[in-house]
Amino acid sequence: MVKICCIGAGYVGGPTMAVIALKCPDIQVTVVDISSQRINGWNSDHLPIYEPGLDEVVKKCRGKNLFFSVEVEKHVAEADIVFVSVNTPTKTHGLGAGKAADLTYWESAARMIADVSKSDKIVVEKSTVPVKTAEAIERILTHNRKGTNFTILSNPEFLAEGTAIQDLFNPDRVLIGGRETPAGQKAIKTLRDVYANWVPMEKIICTNLWSAELSKLAANAFLAQRISSVNAMSALCEATGADVSEVSHSIGTDSRIGPKFLNASVGFGGSCFQKDILNLVYICECNGLPEVANYWKQVIKVNDYQKSRFVNRVVSSMFNTVSTKKIAILGFAFKKDTGDTRETPAIDVCKGLLGDKARLSIYDPQVTEDQITKDLSMRKFDKDHPAHLQPPSPTSIKQVSVVWDAYEAVKDAHGVCIMTEWDEFKKLDYQKVYDSMQKPAFVFDGRNVVDVGVLRKIGFIVYSIGKPLDPWLKDMPAVA
Repeated sequence: MVKICCIGAGYVGGPTMAVIALKCPDIQVTVVDISSQRINGWNSDHLPIYEPGLDEVVKKCRGKNLFFSVEVEKHVAEADIVFVSVNTPTKTHGLGAGKAADLTYWESAARMIADVSKSDKIVVEKSTVPVKTAEAIERILTHNRKGTNFTILSNPEFLAEGTAIQDLFNPDRVLIGGRETPAGQKAIKTLRDVYANWVPMEKIICTNLWSAELSKLAANAFLAQRISSVNAMSALCEATGADVSEVSHSIGTDSRIGPKFLNASVGFGGSCFQKDILNLVYICECNGLPEVANYWKQVIKVNDYQKSRFVNRVVSSMFNTVSTKKIAILGFAFKKDTGDTRETPAIDVCKGLLGDKARLSIYDPQVTEDQITKDLSMRKFDKDHPAHLQPPSPTSIKQVSVVWDAYEAVKDAHGVCIMTEWDEFKKLDYQKVYDSMQKPAFVFDGRNVVDVGVLRKIGFIVYSIGKPLDPWLKDMPAVA
């Protein structure tokens, strides 16, 4: 029986290995992690991450050919294929701080693999890594091997949180990069045969190592660029009276452009987009391409601008101050159908409002109070590091309360900020919401989920990104 071991039981490793186990019953799959709390979660009825469909997949395979363990070295030593899905956070200090990927955890994993291996292995990069990482990993493995041979492959993930299981069941493509040597090509075929159990052969793309590594960064950069492009347009729509939804629909019907990733919002978040673009910027700078680096930097700048513009709209609309006012924050995850809060726009928006001394009442159906408190207290990039290396849990912030019901969050609030497009926020009884709020009652829709006309008829003053402005807002500055 072929044995696969995945180092890292996070948002990528856990779901990917669960689906491989489901689709390949003849392969034994073990996911390992140094965090006993995380592994205990995977072995329990309450998985450590929320992803639609994941629960069913894990329960079908767990204990049969899918296992979760803290015995990292044992399972790595026994494996034929080792996936490495560890964190690659942005460096917080030293050379490349704020842009370059920190490969500390990758290097540590590579040294451990070399140390414990007594048989030849295929080592698969599953984390998003800078171009040429494979070369560095190869050197570590080669210089530390004890008579064993290692072949490196790059197999980047292209999962969207909230639809990860469906993305794994029916991927747009599976990308496998390897060396153009007999050993490299043999390893590519071995991994391709695993995916071929359920993925059509024409969707499995095989490239050289560097193309595979760069393709992941490029894909995320292009997607983020589309979001920043439409968000830049949303500011112009507000200034001119155009409707960004109509503009997006119009340009999306052009077959050369297409309709996806053209929804204006308060900004993009998640674990990859910002990190990968910063990484791309650093690689461009290191290769003497400052103009290319500056181009991609602008995608991040527009994203930051969109968040600060949203905060400024809130403050300026409410008589230029939110001091001591209660603001309800509906949604904290970076997108619906996930509990992930990495780089969520809600963090920057909440911090901006807290800076003006607002009182926040936060509700999200999948994010815990502890997580929200942590996120609002943590420095940038700290969250990308493993839990045991993050700052200890902070004490609660006096101006913030976390509640478990949307109606509780909005009670006696002066304004409501919709930060995540959870379906339940579209279905709220907004008459009930209006009746429970202070007047004038404001709704700031950061995800364009509400029917602006209906809410204005109820009596709300509504700001919806990229939509024609409420008469109340027309003379208010968009930027402080």
